[in-house]
Amino acid sequence: MLIRKAVFPVGGMGTRFLPATKAIPKEMLPVVDKPLIQYAVDEAYAAGIRQMIFITGRHKRAIGDHFDAAFELEYELEKGNKTELLELVHAIKPDDMDCVFVRQARPLGLGHAVLCAESVVGDEPFAVLLADDLMLGRDQAEGGPTVLQQMVAAYETHPGTVLAVQDVPRSETRRYGVVDTHGVNASVAEVFAMVEKPTPEAAPSTLAVAGRYILTPAVFDSIRRQPRGAGGEIQLTDGIAALIGTEKVYAFRYDGKRYDCGSKEGFLEATIDLALANPELSAAVRAHMLKALG
Repeated sequence: MLIRKAVFPVGGMGTRFLPATKAIPKEMLPVVDKPLIQYAVDEAYAAGIRQMIFITGRHKRAIGDHFDAAFELEYELEKGNKTELLELVHAIKPDDMDCVFVRQARPLGLGHAVLCAESVVGDEPFAVLLADDLMLGRDQAEGGPTVLQQMVAAYETHPGTVLAVQDVPRSETRRYGVVDTHGVNASVAEVFAMVEKPTPEAAPSTLAVAGRYILTPAVFDSIRRQPRGAGGEIQLTDGIAALIGTEKVYAFRYDGKRYDCGSKEGFLEATIDLALANPELSAAVRAHMLKALG
């Protein structure tokens, strides 16, 4: 089946960016000139997905406003003959994109957020994108595939659950879900076990799950059967791990770069890299960095 729907869990509080996120959703923080959520939605759209499902909280109304029409703004831009800016605003939500917003009453973990999407997803495979992880395909700026496009292509030849993975230092395994592929280093490898945030000593490998997933509808029942896991939350990792042995689960080594924009360091790294890659900003940013570094 085609991957037609994408789920964006955006109900978190964003406490690591307080006080900036007291009134602004962390997913609306801009990297150069686009909010984090826009990068993720654009990635899904480029992969052929047209229904975007946002799992939100009561403090996330700005995300809905971002993807809604802004008649006053569009009127002023049209009246001022600012055609390029008007096209930019229209491109936020193309006419063939459908946005659905589901309220997550309580932040009970990523697994719970995905479960909230069940009634909209229905009985078909779907993608999950974590906006905190800004991910760029290696040649994406030159027209190459996005990370999710790469994953959709992998799913077509390996139908089942597909997890984006990357190698991390063993000392950092406690920050991720970690998979065991029995040492297979292929770009697509079957997963035989999966552990949420293991200690370096207990980690089955250093292959960590990044913020992109293609899941089958079987994951919903699997999540429902799981007790609360690490941190007292309903973990998506536990739901996926329980599927191993009943359906194929694959680790996909994507070709690209991930920025952990849930951390200040990763957010600043993404901002600097994307500013340097922007033809309108690169010269000024480079000059300022050279001056600041003395």
